[in-house]
Amino acid sequence: MNGSGRLLELIRDKHILVQPGVYDGFSARLVKSLGYESAIITGAGMSESRLGKPDVGIMGLAENLDGTRMLVEASGLLLLADGDTGYGNATNVYFAVKRFESAGVAGMMIEDQVSPKRCGHMAGKEVISAQEMVGKVRAAVDARNSPNFVIKARTDAAGPLGLDEAIERANLYAEAGADLIFADALLTIDDIRRFTQSVSAPVTVNMGFGIRKRATTPLLSAAQLQELGVAVVEYPRLLTSAAIVGMKRALAALDESLQSGEVVERPELQVSFEELNDLMGLAEIQSLEERYLPPAQYAEKYAARGAQSDADGVRQQ
Repeated sequence: MNGSGRLLELIRDKHILVQPGVYDGFSARLVKSLGYESAIITGAGMSESRLGKPDVGIMGLAENLDGTRMLVEASGLLLLADGDTGYGNATNVYFAVKRFESAGVAGMMIEDQVSPKRCGHMAGKEVISAQEMVGKVRAAVDARNSPNFVIKARTDAAGPLGLDEAIERANLYAEAGADLIFADALLTIDDIRRFTQSVSAPVTVNMGFGIRKRATTPLLSAAQLQELGVAVVEYPRLLTSAAIVGMKRALAALDESLQSGEVVERPELQVSFEELNDLMGLAEIQSLEERYLPPAQYAEKYAARGAQSDADGVRQQ
């Protein structure tokens, strides 16, 4: 799936576009099932969940593409990939864009950090020159097959160099052809307002969710951000952090059971087996089996598992 033209429509719509961050089959299918049309692929989430490594540029292009292709196939969402720094210079960006577009995403983000990059809210960020990043954006624009394939340019200059530099860079990237601009780690509402009012292209803002332990982008609702002129709001760490909390609570319940020697019933900590199978599309698999397997084999397959009722349910759909 690509749908880059549709993603551009959503970005340019007068209503703010809300994009959760997806990183695996669970998150992608869940977001789709809840009615979202578009999402971002969180590179941090993929690195953390697939490699068990922090978002500091350890995940390579091949690993990123592999995970991206699986998310495209699993979700049917309009996805915007995280291309980090483009995996090299402008020439590398050119070929990276071609590969991500071929993977089926609707767009791709590149950023102006020095490689290896790091999460935008971590200390120690460094940025390349504005002109080098302009060359990367131009290469990305030239490389895409469809003019609607979204090129999202991110600047991390606000932290190390200040808001004025971030605004200047953002406009240079927009002039080079970027469709969407992202300034990470803006620290105040006034910063967000000034940035959106000063940049010539649609602007996206990265939102967290929950308790804050240090200074970073203020938490605002989508409606508040829309009033500030923001075109897109993304929640890259919402589902990854929520998943960790859920697993911690489930393991705490298991520990309680091990300590007490008794079964601990905590149904609120898990979805049912049936809900999980529904989310993963098991009914579609069974429909394919019914269509292509010999009828006797199909009936025996489910009867042998004591699952004839499941097969009958598929036939009635």
